[in-house]
Amino acid sequence: MARKTKQTVKKKSAKRRTRRSWSSANVRELRAHSRSKTAVAKISKLTKRTAGALRQKALELGLPLGHRR
Repeated sequence: MARKTKQTVKKKSAKRRTRRSWSSANVRELRAHSRSKTAVAKISKLTKRTAGALRQKALELGLPLGHRR
């Protein structure tokens, strides 16, 4: 019986994210989106931040964000 050889599979490395601080303009934009009840996924794409980062900042600022229908 022929022996199977292992093939090396190259893993696709994840893109490394760098931490960006929140400017006052970013906070103003988040507040505006919170008031207009924009969906978190849409805000995420517009601001180029993760949904988790947006939720965390909103929690810190005491803003209602997400889970609204």
